[in-house]
Amino acid sequence: MLRNKSTVSPETSKIFRMENINLPTAAAVINFWKKSGPSLWFAADEKFDALLRVQFESLHFAVARGEYQDWERTAEGALALLLLTDQFPRNMYRRSAHAFATDSMALHIADRAIKRGFDKLVEEQYRQFFYLPFEHQESTGAQNRSLQLFAEHKAATGGNGNWRFAKLHAELIERFGRFPHRNKVMGRESTQEEIDYLAHGGFTG
Repeated sequence: MLRNKSTVSPETSKIFRMENINLPTAAAVINFWKKSGPSLWFAADEKFDALLRVQFESLHFAVARGEYQDWERTAEGALALLLLTDQFPRNMYRRSAHAFATDSMALHIADRAIKRGFDKLVEEQYRQFFYLPFEHQESTGAQNRSLQLFAEHKAATGGNGNWRFAKLHAELIERFGRFPHRNKVMGRESTQEEIDYLAHGGFTG
């Protein structure tokens, strides 16, 4: 999900010099994300996207094949799996249908993790990654769950940013039944209403 454009600061640019991960661990995935920081999490940055592909593409494919399921046993492991199936693909495969290929897997991982209370066991700013898989689904049921989760998150943290985007995604599904900005890469024909919406500054991902 693109929320802002940014340039890489000297601090966050340090991660570009990281060595390849030889033995994948959940901690390595999360530490990478922590070092990246919020300024890059939802930004369109080609260097960052390329770095993610170098560091994590093979691990992403392994997870997509059903490997590393044992990571779901811990909050840290579940968070790493969610990053690899829901967030990293949006960077690694920007403007491609592959960006959404593991969304369903992420949704099921998130649902199981939340039932175990794992979202409450991670640092506050990382809880959103347990909820975003619901926000990213093109279904009313998932969007309702997203609104519930982000409303609770807002009440607990006082932050409004995540709630604002959760509402926007839910409104799009209520109006269109899908996300119009995905139509092109998904090979779907847009309706005239969707074309007009995007042409007049509608949400583009």
